[in-house]
Amino acid sequence: MTRTQDGAARAEHDSGQAGPDPGVPRDASKDTADRTARETGEETGREAPNADRTAPDAAPDAAGDATGDPAADPADGGTGGGTDRSKPVEPRDGAPVPVEEPPSPARIRRSGDAIRFVTALAGLGAVMLLVTIAQQTTHGLQTDIVEGTAHAPRWLLSLATLASSFGVLAVPVAFSVERLFHRDGVRVAIAVLAAMITFGLTVAMNDWVVPAAPNGLLDALIWGSSGTAVVHTDIAPVIAFVAAVGMAGRTRWQLAAWTMIGLAALTGLTASYASVSALAATYFLGVAIGHGTLYAVGTPNPRPPGTAVVAALERLGLRPVAARRLDTAADEPRRYAVAIVPGPDGVPHDGAGRPLPRGPWTLLVNVLDRDQQTAGLVYRLWRLVRLRAGTNRRPLRSLRRALEQESLMAYAASAADVRTPRLVGTCEAGTEAALLAYEHVPGRRLDELTADEIDDALLTDVWHQFARLQAARLAHRRLEGHAILVSGPGSPAPGDPGPAEPADGRASDAPTGDGEASEDGDASGEHAHGPVHLVDLGVGEVAAGDLALRLDRAQLLTTLALRVGAERAVATAAPVLGEGALAAAVPLLQRVALTRATRTAVRHDRRLLTRIREQIIELEPEAETEPVRLERFRPRTIVSIIALTFAAYIVIPQLTSVQLDQIGDRANWWWVALGAAGAAVTYLAAALMLIGFVPERLPLWRTIVVQVAASFVKLVAPAAVTGVALNTRYLQKSGIRSGPAVASVGASQLLGMVVHILMLVVFGFITGSTQTATHDLAPSRTIMIVLLMLAVPVAVALAIPRVRRFVTARLRSMFSGVLPRLMDVLQSPRKLATSLGGTLLITAGFVVCLDASIRAFGGHLPWTAVVVVFLTGNALGSAAPTPGGLGAVEGALTLALTISGLPAEIATSAVLLFRLLTFWLPVAPGWAAFAYLQRKEAI
Repeated sequence: MTRTQDGAARAEHDSGQAGPDPGVPRDASKDTADRTARETGEETGREAPNADRTAPDAAPDAAGDATGDPAADPADGGTGGGTDRSKPVEPRDGAPVPVEEPPSPARIRRSGDAIRFVTALAGLGAVMLLVTIAQQTTHGLQTDIVEGTAHAPRWLLSLATLASSFGVLAVPVAFSVERLFHRDGVRVAIAVLAAMITFGLTVAMNDWVVPAAPNGLLDALIWGSSGTAVVHTDIAPVIAFVAAVGMAGRTRWQLAAWTMIGLAALTGLTASYASVSALAATYFLGVAIGHGTLYAVGTPNPRPPGTAVVAALERLGLRPVAARRLDTAADEPRRYAVAIVPGPDGVPHDGAGRPLPRGPWTLLVNVLDRDQQTAGLVYRLWRLVRLRAGTNRRPLRSLRRALEQESLMAYAASAADVRTPRLVGTCEAGTEAALLAYEHVPGRRLDELTADEIDDALLTDVWHQFARLQAARLAHRRLEGHAILVSGPGSPAPGDPGPAEPADGRASDAPTGDGEASEDGDASGEHAHGPVHLVDLGVGEVAAGDLALRLDRAQLLTTLALRVGAERAVATAAPVLGEGALAAAVPLLQRVALTRATRTAVRHDRRLLTRIREQIIELEPEAETEPVRLERFRPRTIVSIIALTFAAYIVIPQLTSVQLDQIGDRANWWWVALGAAGAAVTYLAAALMLIGFVPERLPLWRTIVVQVAASFVKLVAPAAVTGVALNTRYLQKSGIRSGPAVASVGASQLLGMVVHILMLVVFGFITGSTQTATHDLAPSRTIMIVLLMLAVPVAVALAIPRVRRFVTARLRSMFSGVLPRLMDVLQSPRKLATSLGGTLLITAGFVVCLDASIRAFGGHLPWTAVVVVFLTGNALGSAAPTPGGLGAVEGALTLALTISGLPAEIATSAVLLFRLLTFWLPVAPGWAAFAYLQRKEAI
């Protein structure tokens, strides 16, 4: 019973017409039953809802007259190839049962096939890696197997060889015949296609690909020097066939097929014409092609149609007279509204004779399809790895496990007097699905109610039902709005346990906290709504631990706060659960603890969780507020590891290409020390430059640490990007709003760019007038080239209207915030001196470092030429798309120094030393600073 159980029913409610039940489709009412029987030409002699008219919000339109595929076999999952499988089923008295549902797709692409394909490819890659780096281990394993089987009786090995030679083909052929008999030829054809592709690919690999591989890999895959096929063409196609044909749920066929494949592999090992690694590669290749073909072509739809659902209900002793498919999301179980024929007393009964709800629709049937069990698997695996134990459900469940878990939760909730639709029965629907039949409770989910309809009485009723779950130690795990069903006024569900206290509502409700619970507002017909039911128990947990129960508490608090606000959510929960129980949920009010849909909703109100905490702390000032650590690691930790790995991948080859011993022998270490000091000063200068543009007070030491961390971050992004992003994040974490933070960083960057260009022009002219400078660095040529390089892209941008509008809008938005910040700085002489001094000090520090690097190897250039060389190289490094300007800076500096008159050998050594001091050596302290700032949540 979930968000769509009443979705088939709102047409009558919206139209304002009266009917037997405001929560069911108008077209299913009793007054149309006789006309339905006449239209279908089948006089049933009992009431039958009209299946020919569909309310606007009820369900998908009917597919027309029932012309279902006669191949659909309810007992075998109904896997016929037709697209409209709504053929009426005859119940026990011979009357057809109309089933209204949209046409089903002939083929579907299952996420499970894609996951298995990727997993098999990963396994194949792991085998290739293993045989490359652990050849002795694989050969030793092969030898042990051969020696172990050498003592086996000869007749036994001969029998195994004979059985596998015959059975490895006989079993797939027999299964194909069996499937063809059940008119499942499409799946057999896809499996044959997968086998043919595998055969062709294995032949190509054995003849062309593998012989071109390194000798070590080839020797590890084959056995000894026999030169046999690396990928076995007799086994791989069979594996692909078995993977694609779909034997899930057919245990005997699976056992027979894999036994024959295993015997074939064993005989290959004992006869020494197959290696363990080659067989492993063969297995993964066959599985990959089988599931890849299945995903590419699309598997025949294995989901049983509504006719199979009706037939399964018949086996439960029920007597359905009509069924209708309801709208559901793609990742939710299929649901059917089913009408049951009433008994002589006018009340429908289940197979055990217990009364069922009256009304046009009697049951809501949840259909669990096998292929749906892998939906969202990647996300659940990620949560399993990321979060600590006890915070998540199983990432993968079999169909049987899913059926048993939901059934157990439904029975346990009913036993705990939790108001939830009664589970009438469960049954398998062929080999590909199972169903759970619940009593139908008309109503609307909490998500569908308006804010005015959610009064305090309704919220209190929700908390009472939740308190019963908690008292029985049942964890729901998905307490979102769609899991709370509010039935129509005055229409409690049959079997409702009702209030557990006297009618005056003064007794307690067994709270899980330490407060007293009131029954005020619990399920009463005097309000505009009926009693509340908790539904969607499929992922729940019995005998839940304290952590799971507290997580449920935090989830429900957030769900209700999203609808009515934190104050009302906490105020209605406190009398029921108690202040102590609410206080226990405070450390778990974290986004990572919530469901995916709730986390998405909380993004639009980032202070919601904080407001919930504040409301609870007002009630319980001594509540523990330190968040419980639910994550094994945070995503940014993964980012740090990836960045460090990428940095090591870049740094190590660069450092190995540098002849550090020769540099160390030739360099003057006094000048090296001066260069290191100049590089260190740049971090102080960058911090001063940023502080000067922020009216708020920033700690100098932490700002310096941020600039050191930027030396690590720039390894994974261009230099012009990392400083802006990191400084902006730092200002935001320091309490500065996003707009002013971006404006401050933008203003500092703008001032730095202006100063940089002015210094390049001024020192370029000074260098051009210096007698010792070369003509190539004269301003008449160098500056013109730079200006032209900047002018060309600007001209192109201005020539294209769309680009021109985009650039204009961006510049306008940037300067709208930057210029006010610049004006603030200009009005404060102290801030102006700090920012301008930091800007000039950055250039001075780098120039000192570059000049010291040149002098360390006996070179000498005028200081004006060194300034121009650095400014040019730094401009190219900022513009280059490589991390830290890697490659562009080295090339530009080396070329400029050579043109300036330095010998090429000295210029190369000086640039390497300069980059070592300013780019490579700060990586390690930069990573430490980055990790420190993350721990302190400063970035």
